[in-house]
Parts: sequence; C-alpha cells; structure tokens
Amino acid sequence: MRPAASSAFLSLGLIAAPAAAQQPVPSSTVAVPAALDDRDELRRTLAIERQALDRQQRALDEQRARIDRLEARLSGDTGTQVAQTALPPGGVPLPVSPPPAPPPAGTQVQTVGEAPSDQRQVQVAVLSEQGGIITKAGRATVEVNFEYARADRNQVVFRGVQIPEAVLIGVFDINQSRQDVLTVGTVGRLGLTSRLEINGRLPFVYRSDKSVLAPVANPSEPNAGQLDRPVSGANIGDIDFGLRYQFTDGNNGAPYLIAGVQAVAPTGTDPFRVPRDALGNALKGATGAGFWALTPNLTAILPSDPAVLFATLGYTYNFARTINRQIGAAFIERVAPGSQPSASAGIAIALNPRTSISFGYAQTWALGTKTRVRALNQTTQELGNPVTALSRDLQIGRLLFGVSYRTSPTTTLNWNVEVGATGDAADVRTTLRIPFTFNAY
Repeated sequence: MRPAASSAFLSLGLIAAPAAAQQPVPSSTVAVPAALDDRDELRRTLAIERQALDRQQRALDEQRARIDRLEARLSGDTGTQVAQTALPPGGVPLPVSPPPAPPPAGTQVQTVGEAPSDQRQVQVAVLSEQGGIITKAGRATVEVNFEYARADRNQVVFRGVQIPEAVLIGVFDINQSRQDVLTVGTVGRLGLTSRLEINGRLPFVYRSDKSVLAPVANPSEPNAGQLDRPVSGANIGDIDFGLRYQFTDGNNGAPYLIAGVQAVAPTGTDPFRVPRDALGNALKGATGAGFWALTPNLTAILPSDPAVLFATLGYTYNFARTINRQIGAAFIERVAPGSQPSASAGIAIALNPRTSISFGYAQTWALGTKTRVRALNQTTQELGNPVTALSRDLQIGRLLFGVSYRTSPTTTLNWNVEVGATGDAADVRTTLRIPFTFNAY
C-alpha cells in the first residue's frame, strides 16, 4: 500500500475512534474495563442491577394480579368466598364496582407504586342484633359489649267521679318509676362450616329501679303519703345461645338468607325469688326474666352498592312455669308469658372503606301474660278459688341508628342507639360492641 493511502486511512481511524466512544450506552449495560480490578465497585454495580430487577418483577406481579381481577369481574365471578375472608365480624361485602375503562389507543400506561383500592369494595356491618353473614369456617369472634338502657314511666290513676268541664272529685295515685340497666356482656361466635355458625352470650347486669307512689287525697298536703322505693341488684343475667345457617351466598344480585334459632336460659336473678316486703314490693332488683325462651328468626341481607338493605322476622316463644309463691296478698300458682312476634328493617350505607352508618326500625308485639292466682285471706290464711288474669299487650317500637368503624382487619368498633318510638318501649338504649376475630383452627 502506498504511503499516502496509509496516511489517509490512519487519519480516518483516529477521527472515528472518538465518535464511537461518544455513542450512548444502554442503561441496562454496565461497561467494566478489562483492566479494572476493583471488586468493591463491581459489587455495588451488581447490587444496583439486582434492585432494578426486583422493582421490575414487582411491577410485573402487580400488573398480573390486576389483570386477574379484571378477568374475574368480566366473567362475573365476584369471589364471594374470597371476600368473606377479609370481612369484619358481621360484615357484608358490597358488590364490586365495574372495571375501569381501557385507555385510548396509543396511550402508554405506567404503574407507579401501589394501585388504589376499590372504594366501593367495602364491608358494612349491620345493626346490633339484626344479624350478619355467617362467620367463615374455622374463624372465631370474641366480642365485648357495653349496654345502657333507661326507661321512665309516669302514670296517674284517678278513682272517683268526673263532672263535665274538668271538675274531678276523688283520689289521685301518681306512680313514677325510673329504671337504669347497665350490662357488660361477652359474646362468642364460631364458624363450624362456611354456612353454619354457633354463638353464645354471657351478660353481667347491674339494675337500679326507683319508684315513687304519691297518693294525693288532700290538696293542702300534696305529698302526704309519698313513698320512695329505690332498689338495685347486680348479678349474672340470662345466658343466650344458638346457631345460624346461611342458605344463599348473595350471588347474581340475590340476597343473603340466614335462618337461626336462639335460646335464652333463666340464669339471672329470678324476679319471683327476690326478697319482698309484706306488701309484695321487691327489695332487690332482678337481673333475669325467670323464663326459658326460644326464638326462631329469618334474616335477609341485600347488598346494593354503596348500601346494604336488611330485614329480620322473628317469633319468641316464652315457656310457662309454675311459681307457687305468695307475693303480698296473692298466691301465684302459674305464669305464662305471652309470645313476641317481631320484625325489623333498615339500611346500612358505606361512607368509605372503613366507616359505615345504619338506620332502621324494629317493632315487637308482646302478647299479654296469663297469670293464675288465688286470693289470700289475711285473717284465716285460706286461699280462694283460682283466677286467671290476662295483662294487656305491649307494642314496643324502636328507632335504630348505628355507626361502624373498622380499626383493623380483625377489629371493628360498632356503636348502636335505640330510641323508643312507642310508650311501652324503653326511652333509650345504647350499645358499644368491640369484636375481635381470629383463626380458631
């Protein structure tokens, strides 16, 4: 080769070498000079590459999970059983929202961080004693609840003759009673299968009754003969236990249907066995009803995003019992409490994935109690012929309100309030429930 040509090629090579060195190197490629023998620098480089690879793998896993969820929604499989695993005690899953619209063609989608949760995929806890879906198999719930109830009764009885235009000639008996009941209870629920649940409740009751009887016979002495009778009592209340069975799973827009039966055992202080004075007035407050009771019920729960509709029908049968005890001037032989058909309905609304509120109404029709008594002759101590007395029916209506806040996947705070809507109902009743859920087996 001629010297001129060699010189030209050498010049072109010297010019091309810097240009090639300035070409960009892909970020995924690490250039390590052959002469470089720095092991620490090499380790740092490998660590950076591994972190980048891990981030990419997590992004792929999140994208794959999102695709699986979208495919499940598209096929109509809402995964009821999977949703129940994350439900709070008594919670009801809402229908999932439709999948988001796909992005326009040509638009690049980039996932950064954690994907936002579906705001409408929340769990709504219905009101206390209105039921919920069945506890998952192998899961147990232990609940502590605090309940306070207040009832005021004011009654005026007039015995005499009424002359038209508000002229009354006779005797007034003014009877005022106030009852405060504080209950601390422990409730346990266990899912035997995915459809069958057993439960039980042990309450401790403190009761305070204050009554005033003021027979007014002389207008100049309006408080003559006034009697104050405060009594109180504290003891274990009536234990109740039962089981519930879920017939449907709420798929395809159908409601959850749950049938149950609840039994009440008279373990509290018997009202017919408490100490009394010569007139038959109780000297200690009773903490139990004194009768066995059995209540079959049926609950329907219909999720309708973002709310849950619920309704319950029940019928309480109280078993009669023989008393055979003298109370005042009467000898009570047998008492048969009336049955109590009941119904309730309401709506629970999800405000966000943690908080929900509930509104409802409940009505109980307590049929009259039959009591077979004999009059006792105070002089001869002889009993008269048995007479059966029937008390009047009671209409017990309550307005219901509740707030539920989920503090963790296993704990939810529930606060419920009942306000009496009829004269026979308690004035107010409020309950705070704190359930804890865990795996039993």
